[in-house]
Amino acid sequence: MTTAGVTAREPELAGQIVVLIGGSSGIGLETARKAGVEGARVILVGRNPERLAQAALDVGAQSTAAFDASDPSSIQSFFQDLPGLVDHVMVTAGAPLYVPPLAMAPEEARHGLSDHMVLALNVARAAASKVRPPGSLVFRGGTGARRPRVGLGIASAATVAFPTLIANLALELAPIRVNLIAAGFVDTPLSAAILGDDLDKRRAELRTTLPIRRVVEPGDVAALAVHIMTNTALTGATYDIDGGQQFVS
Repeated sequence: MTTAGVTAREPELAGQIVVLIGGSSGIGLETARKAGVEGARVILVGRNPERLAQAALDVGAQSTAAFDASDPSSIQSFFQDLPGLVDHVMVTAGAPLYVPPLAMAPEEARHGLSDHMVLALNVARAAASKVRPPGSLVFRGGTGARRPRVGLGIASAATVAFPTLIANLALELAPIRVNLIAAGFVDTPLSAAILGDDLDKRRAELRTTLPIRRVVEPGDVAALAVHIMTNTALTGATYDIDGGQQFVS
């Protein structure tokens, strides 16, 4: 149906299947919601079965799978067991490690440097035969640790390395597209868990200092993710979304 001066448009993900790994809350859940509005059928993956079930009800998910995405065998089994091809996979699972590098044990430092990139490799390897070109893999990184700061050496190193891996994966998996969303502070349950009692103070600080004069919300990142999925000219790139956070002290 149309009204004067307004033309109805087709949903941009109509008939497509979108897998959200880390899809039970925050950015993943909001992306599932926006993808659904654009006509996609969504599959949610998360660690907590109860939270996953509630999320699936909230967004009308086609199906769910509960497992720890850091386990390579679980990732491999999940993709092997999918009944058919999918169109897009987005990974928001995992959390940054904000610990002073000289205070880390060697094994902890190794995990901080590699966990996100190893997860991306495991997903890329397992999903390569299950994503229908010109579908996409979308990963989440960050911008907050790009500038050197005391105590953030490990997070900074991982942040800088991730875009290089993504660009190379785009060549390895072509014509499947691979892209990275680099987010600053986003007002999610994960941010609340990390900041605890300092959450409100951080929100107020960002509203004052960010060029956009507001806090970045999960819906902002979800809108970018859906655009990356639907624009088939995009691959091998990193897209910042932090409200200008990296430009202010």
